[in-house]
Amino acid sequence: MSQEKVFAEWKERESVAESMIPLVGHLYRERNVEISVYGKVIVNRSVIDIIKAHRFARQITGTELSVFDTYPILQALSELNVYAAHVDIGKLAERYAEQGQDQDLLAFLRAELADAPQNSREGQGTDVVLYGFGRIGRLLARILISKTGGGQTMRLRAIVVRKGSADDLVKRASLLRRDSVHGSFRGTITVDEENNAIIANGNVIKVIYADAPDTIDYTSYGISNALVVDNTGKWRDADGLSLHLRATGVARVLLTAPGKGELKNIVMGVNHGDITAEDKILSAASCTTNAIVPVLKAVNDKFGLEYGHVETVHSYTNDQNLIDNYHKADRRGRAAPLNMVITETGAAKAVAKALPELTGKLTGNAIRVPTPNVSMAILNLTLKQDVTKEELNDYLSWMALHSEMQKQIDFSTSPEAVSSDFVGSRAAGVVDGLATIVSGNRCVLYVWYDNEFGYSCQVVRIMQHLTGSTLPVFPKE
Repeated sequence: MSQEKVFAEWKERESVAESMIPLVGHLYRERNVEISVYGKVIVNRSVIDIIKAHRFARQITGTELSVFDTYPILQALSELNVYAAHVDIGKLAERYAEQGQDQDLLAFLRAELADAPQNSREGQGTDVVLYGFGRIGRLLARILISKTGGGQTMRLRAIVVRKGSADDLVKRASLLRRDSVHGSFRGTITVDEENNAIIANGNVIKVIYADAPDTIDYTSYGISNALVVDNTGKWRDADGLSLHLRATGVARVLLTAPGKGELKNIVMGVNHGDITAEDKILSAASCTTNAIVPVLKAVNDKFGLEYGHVETVHSYTNDQNLIDNYHKADRRGRAAPLNMVITETGAAKAVAKALPELTGKLTGNAIRVPTPNVSMAILNLTLKQDVTKEELNDYLSWMALHSEMQKQIDFSTSPEAVSSDFVGSRAAGVVDGLATIVSGNRCVLYVWYDNEFGYSCQVVRIMQHLTGSTLPVFPKE
């Protein structure tokens, strides 16, 4: 194909992708319909982002998917009476090409979306409070704010912090606006000093100053029956976290760290079915536990797992020192930006809380490395049966595209992928297919994960489950 034809085709694809943006935006804002392409959400995305989402399918399946395939699906979808759903137009286009072309497109979509909600959800939804506003707290705020445009039934109403200085409010807003790892906030942020609030994309977020959870009366801020997300890690067991329940206006508490004692550690997509109405305090486990448990479950379900070792190569965190200084833990006092630091991880033991069938089968350790974000878990596993590299990778790539753990497991086949390429990944973990090693019944899997943003996405998924705001997914597998 000539250079002129290639460029002309590219411009045409750009034009079609540009035409998709208002349709995607209308469906999201007016009907709370979230559009994706093979699980890659294209709400509030640019023309190039939409085209890249279509290319993802080719990377995994080898099959070309173009905006020319999905645009008619999107047009027809806008004519249907569908509300409050997650619709994957990539999968619908593939399914229509395989089995539906002998029927009208609208008729095909009506059949595929027959079980989708037919009207909008009423009510104000659930109030959310972020207790602590550090790395995870600010990323949770960004995600929650981005989702309110679709009328999601969660609203970020307040953050709770200790006042640091006279210009504390301005500094909090500035940290939300700018991030050295994740870039600028997508939208506008203003400071309302009179009402001690941050206004982000139309969301009024009260900033509450408090020294202890049980001293706050949230109802005085118009907040009631709130889901409080504790990002401080100061309290890790049920007794400590119950302080939040003593505050007026709190209904439930979610910890963004591994829970201790009998506290349920939830990995969304794996054991969220264990949550009951009586569970008022829950843990979202750790970033590493979230990264490895879905992959371990997938492998164990298919091939069986005898035992294994998890080695975590983890970015440094605020718990370490910038320069050599005293630290209560061994080695963590050494300068984080200058050293690889061997340290402990509880992730391997924590697996048993989400997957009891793997109790006693895993060991683990960790190495902190001089990168600010994105980590890797190396899973050295002995299986109950022999397997080939192709069989294992084919299975895990299928899980990434078609299984109920699609949002938890992603898959990469790029020969040039490095850690920075996974900044902003929404998956709990991304299997690096080219790095997979298999010999008989032994295998080594390399799983990348954005230990900040990917984990925060998992936390939000638990929040959606707790508040009944998880969107049903179509087409059904």
